[in-house]
Amino acid sequence: MAIEAALIKPVVDALMALLRRGENVHLHSNAEKALREAIRELLLANPDENKAAARIAIAKAAGILSEDVVLAEDMLRKHRATKSRTSGKAASAHRKRKPAATTPEPEPTTSKAAPKPRAKKKTK
Repeated sequence: MAIEAALIKPVVDALMALLRRGENVHLHSNAEKALREAIRELLLANPDENKAAARIAIAKAAGILSEDVVLAEDMLRKHRATKSRTSGKAASAHRKRKPAATTPEPEPTTSKAAPKPRAKKKTK
């Protein structure tokens, strides 16, 4: 019986290693997919920075250290810098306008103006 136990342990260990390897392959493929989605998100006109940052973190946690991770981080950093630089411009668009310069009205004269003559009635 001791011989059977000695033979079973290496077989179980080998099976467990294969399962872990399969999980790692699946994890890496999901992380690469998340990284591609992060780059695609950052290429949009109004990207969601939190989604992109989370997907980059997933790729880093999976151990992916490729040029794509560096590219995505650089794109996110540049987008955040651009966003903070342009955020002040949007606020200035909502400022109230200054009233246009008006010409001063002439002061009324003290002399009385002649009353307007009445219109004549038409006679038939």
